[in-house]
Amino acid sequence: MPFSRPLQVFSLIFFIFMAQTWANASEIKVYKSATCDCCSAWIEHLKDAGFEVSAENRTDMSALKTQYAVPQKLRSCHTAIVDGYVIEGHVPAADVQRLLKNKPDIMGLTAPGMPMHSPGMQAKDQAPKDYDVIAFDQDGNQSVFSHY
Repeated sequence: MPFSRPLQVFSLIFFIFMAQTWANASEIKVYKSATCDCCSAWIEHLKDAGFEVSAENRTDMSALKTQYAVPQKLRSCHTAIVDGYVIEGHVPAADVQRLLKNKPDIMGLTAPGMPMHSPGMQAKDQAPKDYDVIAFDQDGNQSVFSHY
């Protein structure tokens, strides 16, 4: 028996609603210093990309990075956790989305230091450039995840 028109419309609306919910289901928890403006700008970048973001100001960022096993030379100003992955620094939202879609066997992604042309460090509508986003794993292996 074919679906009635109202049921088809309802099913389509329900599917679209659920697809949007599933796409935005990952909440990113950001740990940052209370005085860091670029961290707040990066959070806005994530929100603009559709992520749900919660932020917590911390005074023990070095200890937190150690807790999440972020290698010293890969550290930046803020640390985020999403679906068990560590996101360190000014990683573009598109890279976080690709990470969550592909689910590679890594600990996380980092944009070491504070790259000048990265989300949160430059004007809002500029594209990232002149830096790499690095993937790192629990064995200390590193590879370029994205090159800008």
